[in-house]
Amino acid sequence: MESFKGESIIDFFNTFKTDLDCLEYLASIKWKGDFRCSKCNHTKFTIRKLNFARDCNLCHHVESPTANTIFHKVKFGTRKAFGIVFEMSATTKSLSSSQMAKRYSISRPTAWLFMHKVRSAMHSSELNPVVGTVYVDEFVYGGKENLKQGRSNNTKKKKIVAAVELDEKGGVKRAYFKRIDDYSSDELGKIFQSHISPEAKIKTDKWTGYKPLKKQYNIEQIKSNTSDFFQINTIIHQVKAWLRSTYSWMHEQNIEKYLDEYSYRLNRSIHKQSIFNNLIIKMMNQNHIGLQKIKISI
Repeated sequence: MESFKGESIIDFFNTFKTDLDCLEYLASIKWKGDFRCSKCNHTKFTIRKLNFARDCNLCHHVESPTANTIFHKVKFGTRKAFGIVFEMSATTKSLSSSQMAKRYSISRPTAWLFMHKVRSAMHSSELNPVVGTVYVDEFVYGGKENLKQGRSNNTKKKKIVAAVELDEKGGVKRAYFKRIDDYSSDELGKIFQSHISPEAKIKTDKWTGYKPLKKQYNIEQIKSNTSDFFQINTIIHQVKAWLRSTYSWMHEQNIEKYLDEYSYRLNRSIHKQSIFNNLIIKMMNQNHIGLQKIKISI
């Protein structure tokens, strides 16, 4: 089955008209290479037309296209699940779980749980650290906004550090975010360890928390009120506006998941034609996640 490409929701639902269409799509991804029975390693099989499952010719173990993937035990229909994945990846802003629940006629807790499963696949592999020019800055989200300058220690606000990579023309290439507990070098160092190469040219403001990181990273500290910080300030403004306009509330332990969603779309904005298919592949390569693994209750 050919990979779906495009951003049109009409084309999307014309391609995936039934749950069976979606299962066929998942099967074509899961068994793109050679089939090997998970029980006996036999390579010969029969396809069950009812759901495109593989029936091992030797031990007759039957494996569905969704088994051992994030789509495992999706009880509201694969087509609805595909629709949610499409809207979370190919659209600009996605929807809240309440809106998604109404859109696909499922309960809000069901939408919330599945959307967090999708976000788990949106999490960066952290295998391609930034090696070019990157700006790092922190911001807070939540609680009452004020115009006071400096770093807020308000416990009601969620503290986040951002890293924005620029391309050769000064445009945004990639952006990553990490939730932090405070502004110490240990906490700020989380985003360096996950996403920034020691070879990168890094610019931060003059906060003392960055100074210990200079031992390992190429950091230049400059005043944050200069035009150099325009792009990262724009991204921070956009992500805060997106969070406010889409989600009424989120638990502090979950905010990084929402930021992963934002990063996933932003970092692939020039590949929107294939972003849905790429996310489906990531979901197929990730094991089933239950509510207990999400940790934070609804």
